[in-house]
Amino acid sequence: MSQGPVGTSDVVVVGGGAAGLSLAHRLVEDGVATVTVVEPPDGPARPAERTWCYWDHGGDDDHVDEAVTATWPLLRVHGPDGSPLTVDPAPSRYRMVRSTAFERLVHARLARSPGGRLLRATADSVRDVPGGAEVRCTAADGRTLTLCSRYVFDSRPLRALPPARTRLLQHFRGWFVRTRTDRFDPAVADLMDFRVPQPRHGLAFGYVLPLAPDRALVEYTEFSRTPLTTAAYESALGHYAREVLRLGEFTVDSAEQGVIPMTDARFPRRAGAAVFRIGTAGGATRPATGYTFAAVQRHSRAIAAALRDGHGSMPAPHGRRALAMDAVLLRALDTGRIDGPAFFTGLFRRTPPQRLLRFLDGATSVREEWGIGLRTPVGPMLRTALEVPFLPRRPHPAPGTGERPR
Repeated sequence: MSQGPVGTSDVVVVGGGAAGLSLAHRLVEDGVATVTVVEPPDGPARPAERTWCYWDHGGDDDHVDEAVTATWPLLRVHGPDGSPLTVDPAPSRYRMVRSTAFERLVHARLARSPGGRLLRATADSVRDVPGGAEVRCTAADGRTLTLCSRYVFDSRPLRALPPARTRLLQHFRGWFVRTRTDRFDPAVADLMDFRVPQPRHGLAFGYVLPLAPDRALVEYTEFSRTPLTTAAYESALGHYAREVLRLGEFTVDSAEQGVIPMTDARFPRRAGAAVFRIGTAGGATRPATGYTFAAVQRHSRAIAAALRDGHGSMPAPHGRRALAMDAVLLRALDTGRIDGPAFFTGLFRRTPPQRLLRFLDGATSVREEWGIGLRTPVGPMLRTALEVPFLPRRPHPAPGTGERPR
């Protein structure tokens, strides 16, 4: 059964993940445009619950506050020798958002806004039409629906990654654990714990986000070329929880697993005259760290400003200078010219916390970046910087499903 056009709006957002919902939320709350969000109906097409983490630089995005699950004022890194380093990045804080809470927040605001609409359907095609763009989709009852709008923002994952000089994967599995006795400090997030066996290629670390003295998200993460099997992740997690963290008796309430591309590929931000890509598909994932959620918030603000000002072109999620630095770091890690655990531990030891967080977010000045660069292995990084522009870009298969925009 089919149906003709079922409505128009200024913007159609395809996909209800972090990028799609963040943009819809921003446009509706700021009154910039009327918005229709197309999300898959309940069923296998909808992703499992995910965890998104980001830096809050002193309350710079209150649109997200109501969905925040936990906040950590202190950050800690454990070097390969086991030595801990705790830093206070005030006024910045590290925050966790669970996808279910964020969906609930944005869905409620769309429902009460005269300019917002949520449509549960599967997007089949997106194309330019005179005066804008058209989305054809299939509803849960089999009806074919057509949506017309001035702009479409498509957050669906790409079927294949664009050609790149370097491509690593950030792949992980995490347990939400509950311990028999208090084992965690809820004020401190362990961002990188290198007290785990290192792979032959790339690097590995533990990641601990306490939710209470007896509850935490405990993850095992690798930066390498190929994901592990679930059994291998489980083995690595078991070793980390029991032998490194020494949690004692604990239970696993739930688990999450995912893959994030870390690549210097040039992601096409435009798929048509009126069709734009957002999120990881539009290049929002920071290549050298995998962080996405904060970039998505900044990009949503920038897109809202562009639409409000009547611009026909949309801004990029990351600046060229940040992407160029990431390309060098990725290549240096992939070739083994720098020791990953030593490199990241050194950054935290030698760089003021606020400056480091701005660097990880791509918000540092040239002068600050120069100072940070002098604290890295200068010879290997310089050699890599001279090499990267001459390397060919090659195609790579798309990573497995299950991204976690940090």
